Amino acid sequence: MDPVGVAAAPPEAGPGPAWRSKCPWGAPNTTSISCSLADVMSEQLAKELQLEEENAAFPEVVAVAEGPFITGENVDTSSDLMLAQMLQMEFDREYDAQLRREEKKINGDSKVSISFENYRKVHPYDSDSSEDEVDWQDTRHDPYRADKPTTTPRKGFIGKGKDITTKHDEVVCGRKNTARMENFAPEFQVGDGIGMDLKLSNQVFNALKQHAYSEERRSARLHEKKEHSTAEKAVDPKTRLLLYKMVNSGMLETITGCISTGKESVVFHAYGGKSATEDKVIPPECAIKVFKTTLNEFKNRDKYIKDDYRFKDRFSKLNPRKIIRMWAEKEMHNLTRMQNAGIPCPQVVILKKHVLVMSFIGQDQVPAPKLKDVTLSSEDMKKAYYQVLNMMQQLYKECNLVHADLSEYNMLWHDGKVWLIDVSQSVEPTHPHGLEFLFRDCRNVSQFFQKGGVAEALNERELFNAVSGFNITADNEVDFQEEIEALEKMNEDHVQNHGKKLSMFSSDGDPPIYDE
Repeated sequence: MDPVGVAAAPPEAGPGPAWRSKCPWGAPNTTSISCSLADVMSEQLAKELQLEEENAAFPEVVAVAEGPFITGENVDTSSDLMLAQMLQMEFDREYDAQLRREEKKINGDSKVSISFENYRKVHPYDSDSSEDEVDWQDTRHDPYRADKPTTTPRKGFIGKGKDITTKHDEVVCGRKNTARMENFAPEFQVGDGIGMDLKLSNQVFNALKQHAYSEERRSARLHEKKEHSTAEKAVDPKTRLLLYKMVNSGMLETITGCISTGKESVVFHAYGGKSATEDKVIPPECAIKVFKTTLNEFKNRDKYIKDDYRFKDRFSKLNPRKIIRMWAEKEMHNLTRMQNAGIPCPQVVILKKHVLVMSFIGQDQVPAPKLKDVTLSSEDMKKAYYQVLNMMQQLYKECNLVHADLSEYNMLWHDGKVWLIDVSQSVEPTHPHGLEFLFRDCRNVSQFFQKGGVAEALNERELFNAVSGFNITADNEVDFQEEIEALEKMNEDHVQNHGKKLSMFSSDGDPPIYDE
């Protein structure tokens, strides 16, 4: 017997019962294959046996896992680190093969597939992935985005002979117009026209382009109007800066909030601070009147200021924003005149552009009620009527002014007396429409107090004569207004001839003469 080889002889058939060969618990008849000791110790043989077992367990093994086995013949295995790296590399390959099998099982024949590429363990330099597998996320090309139409070369056409296509081709122009819609403003929604292969004609594209530009300009105008004009119960940035300066300078302690709003202005309440000069006293509570910088409400108000000799030279229809500042300045001058004459009205504190600071008529942030909102007894109503009559005479004779918008809406009841407010539109009696404004005021006052039950209230014609000092005798209102217009015409002719304002009627109640 060869000492190196091992041989096993086939068993001899011995005597015994027949049931022993058919018993399932009997010893199996095995035949041993003769092999050498070198074959038994060979790693290549062990690898082959392992692959056979894997193929039997997993018949669809990817070819990546069938790479050459790294043996100790070509790698130095004396280092533990090298052995650990080799084992890790082999484990990673098996793990990646399992991921690929899972991908193939999940995706199947679906057009939309998933990928476990981010979970792979194989190093980039050792990747056995196919060269034709390209991850589109790592490239600049998006397969879900349609390609833009190709540009026409400078020569103006593509192709030859019958297949020639010029730059005026309907399909080419339509696709170009669709691509050019992406240059519109972001707020103009154009959709995915390229992906739908939309072809726009020149006429449609030009109409859309014009509409997009119009919408962009309109949006810019609205934004500018919102930024540069005061809105209801709000102020623009410039006005807000003026108010901040007043608070920072100490003139105002704090601004509490809005107390009134109207067509022309917004009124805020504020607590007064300390004045920089000792001669000027700031009241404890102030009213800040901010004239709106929107021009809509002032378009029909020029008649109150353009013929006023105090502002006639400065009036300009070409610059409406100056009119708004002049409107605030005009109210300041009118209030100063009334205050000097002793008429109850707000006291002017300071004027900054279109922001007028006055004393507050009221108490503890509560404004005084308007005459139309307060309920007065018959005695108080009679007292208020005579006070208003006296104030109208003072306003006409001593202040040389006509309120021009006097009504129960512009009169406040505070501390048992009437206060006049809102005199920005007030004009002088020598104004071309001054007497018309005065007659309108007399009508409003007479109707209000007559409805209030004041038996002594004069009608509008009698009240006009009592305030102005004229003695116009007319049987009806039409003739009365005609005489008023005749007086205004005489005054206007005198102004044009002599260049100064002068009342043409000599009476004790005539206003004084003012030269321009």
